[in-house]
Amino acid sequence: MERMSSDGGSSIKRRSLSMSSHRSHHTDNGIDCESVSEAGDIGDRALPSRRFSQSNSFHSENGGGGGGVVSIPQELHTLHPNSSVRPLPHQLSSTPPLSTDARVGSQDSKFEPSKGLPEFLDYVSCTAQLAVFGILGVITRYLLQKLFGPGVANVTSNHTILYLDLPSNMIGSFLMGWFGVVYKKDISNVSEHLAVAITTGYLGSLTTFSGWNQKMLELSASGHWVISSLGFLIGLALVAVSIAFGIETAKGFRLLLNRQNITKPENGTFMINFKVDSYRRQLTIMMIFLVILGVLWGVSGALVKAKFKRGGSAAELWFACMVGPIGVWIRWFLARLNGHGLGKDGLRFKWIPFGTLIANVSAACAMAALSTIKNAVNTRNCDTVVAGIQFGVMGCLSTVSTFAAEFNAMRKSSDPWRAYAYAAITICVSFSFGILIYCVPYWTKGFDIDT
Repeated sequence: MERMSSDGGSSIKRRSLSMSSHRSHHTDNGIDCESVSEAGDIGDRALPSRRFSQSNSFHSENGGGGGGVVSIPQELHTLHPNSSVRPLPHQLSSTPPLSTDARVGSQDSKFEPSKGLPEFLDYVSCTAQLAVFGILGVITRYLLQKLFGPGVANVTSNHTILYLDLPSNMIGSFLMGWFGVVYKKDISNVSEHLAVAITTGYLGSLTTFSGWNQKMLELSASGHWVISSLGFLIGLALVAVSIAFGIETAKGFRLLLNRQNITKPENGTFMINFKVDSYRRQLTIMMIFLVILGVLWGVSGALVKAKFKRGGSAAELWFACMVGPIGVWIRWFLARLNGHGLGKDGLRFKWIPFGTLIANVSAACAMAALSTIKNAVNTRNCDTVVAGIQFGVMGCLSTVSTFAAEFNAMRKSSDPWRAYAYAAITICVSFSFGILIYCVPYWTKGFDIDT
C-alpha cells in the first residue's frame, strides 16, 4: 500500500514537473514572440498616461481596490523598453506567484501615478511631435531623392534596381539601428514622446515601403520581371545590412563613451539629468511643437498655393508636407496591433507585427490605385495632387525602418526563419495586390508612362 502511494506520488510529481516545464516553455515562447514583434513600434501603448490607465484598470478588475494583489510575471515587465502589454488571464494563471516586488500596487514605478499630462493632452502632444518629425522626414526623403537621383549624383533612377527611395531607406534603417535600437532607451529617459517622434515620426517617414513596391510594379508592368525581382531581393539585403551596420557602430560608440565614463556603467545609459516628466515641462513641449506644426503647415500651404498652378516636384513636395502627418498618425495607431496575435486568446501568429504589416500592405495598395488614377486622368492638377498624396500620406503610412528593425529582431531570435517569412509575406502580398490594382489596368488600357 505504501509502495503504491509512493509510486503514485512520484508519478504525480513527474507529471506536475512536466506540466510546469511545458507552461514555462509556452510562456517564454510567447514572450519572445511578443518582444520580437514589438521591436519597431507599439503605437499609443507607449504613452505614459495610457500605461497608467491600463494598469489601474487591470488592478481594479482583479481586486486591487479591495486590498487584494495579483501576481504579474516579471518577464512581462521587461518585454520592451516601452512595452505596455497587458498580461492575458492564462499567463497569470499559469505562472507561479512571485514576490511582492512583482505585484500590482508594489514599489514598481511603472504603476505609480503619472506626474505628466492627462491622457487627452498626452495624445495631443505625441501626435504634434509625430507630425513635425514626419514632415521633416518627408523633406529629407525628397532631398535624398534629388541628391542621388539623375539630376545630381545620378546613382538612382526609375529604370534600374537602384530605385529613387533606396538611399533614404538605407540611411533611415541605419539611423534606426542607432536611435531605434541601441539608444532608444536613452532617448526615452529624456522624453518618451521624443523617442516615438524620432523613430515612428522621422525615420518612419524618411523610409517608405510603398514607394519601393510601386517602382518594382512599374518595372514589372514594362516587362522587366527579372529586374523587379532583383530589386526586392537586393533592396531587402541592403536594408538588412544597413540596420545591422547601424547597430554595430552605435554599440561601438557606446563602448567608447563607457571608456570615457560618459555613460552609467551599470546600464550604459547616458548620464542626463534633464527629463521631460513634469506637467509643466510636458505642457511647454506640447505648446512648442504645436506652434512649430502650425508654422510648417502655414509655410507649406502658402508654397502650395504659389506653385500649384505650375505643378512640378516642388508643388508636390509642399502638398505632401501638408498631408504627410495623416499617414504618420494612422501608422502610429495601427502599431498598437504589434505584439497581439489572432484568435480570441490573441496567441496565434503573435510573432507577426500586424500593425506594421497592415500599414505597409495598405499603403502599397493605395499607392498602386493612385498611380492607376493618375495614368487614367493625366492632367497637371491631378498629377500634383496624386503625387503629393503618394509622397506624403502613403510614403509616411508605409515604413522600411520599422520593418527593418522587426526583421533584424526576428533574425536574431530563437526562430530566425520568421524574419524571412515576415519579409516574404509583406513583399508578396503587397506585390500581388499591386499586380491586380496597377499592372492589369496598365496592360489592358495601354497607359503610356515613363518608367
